[in-house]
Amino acid sequence: MISSNVNDMLAVAVKAADSKRAEDLVALDIHEMSIIADDYLILSAPTERQVIAIADEIIDKMAEAGFNLVNQEGRTEGQWVLLDFGDLIVHVFKTETREFYQLEKSWQAAPEVEIDQWIIKEDF
Repeated sequence: MISSNVNDMLAVAVKAADSKRAEDLVALDIHEMSIIADDYLILSAPTERQVIAIADEIIDKMAEAGFNLVNQEGRTEGQWVLLDFGDLIVHVFKTETREFYQLEKSWQAAPEVEIDQWIIKEDF
């Protein structure tokens, strides 16, 4: 069970990513397997430009909600942006980069966190 603070962080990050059309969002509860964070949010986008736009939106919305960015890596390349918010670490991948690294496989024992309630379903 994740704390309400991490749950709030996750809600803000998921909504921000979804608003910029992030794809394949997955949240993992890693608190029993790692001391670095409680949750990972992993998502992807088809282009470097969109990866950077999603990362920027997450940073902005998290700041508005009062959650401080501790560290970020990879923003200039746009292949894999890591956003460290302390208890939540967000991985924004370019689709091909995500497929190459398969981060979810490294954490396959981690339970998935339900995030569908924060994603807007669009009918096309």
